[in-house]
Amino acid sequence: MNAIQSFYISSFEWLNKWFKPLAMLGLRWQIFSVFFYSGLAKWNGFLKPDPGVYDLFLYEFFCPEEVRPGALQLCDPNTLDYVEGSSIVTYIKYFAVTAGVLEIVLPILLIVGLFTRFSALGILLMTLFIQLAVFPTWSHWVNPAAWWAAVAAALIVIGPGKLSLDYWFGFERKTN
Repeated sequence: MNAIQSFYISSFEWLNKWFKPLAMLGLRWQIFSVFFYSGLAKWNGFLKPDPGVYDLFLYEFFCPEEVRPGALQLCDPNTLDYVEGSSIVTYIKYFAVTAGVLEIVLPILLIVGLFTRFSALGILLMTLFIQLAVFPTWSHWVNPAAWWAAVAAALIVIGPGKLSLDYWFGFERKTN
């Protein structure tokens, strides 16, 4: 029994040493590719938000024609429009730009592995907001959102791995 136990432990210590850095880089790449390209789609050049993003947030996310049960609806449910002069429109536009910035900055920090745990926490919070306030359906959670949340949670708990700036700058303990 000791021989089996010893073989098992030594095999996975070796695998952990050589494969874990690549696996953690792969997890960071997965989140990067989803959120970064989504963020790029919200811009028409450097610091020029795509005007369609405002409509996306105003009418698709927070005032859809087909009301999603449980979703956060910020417009008048009777007219499916916003009250003239309402400050909520300003807040939603601000939120749209902020989301566009975060969807660029956080994935870049993740892919290079700098402040990885904080970046993954930001991605996790964005994912939870999308899931709970915008698309509160089980099918949306099971398909993309659960994967985003699981990967972000793994990065928060495990860290970025050795192939990261966090590791090389000493922000992570230099262990396995």
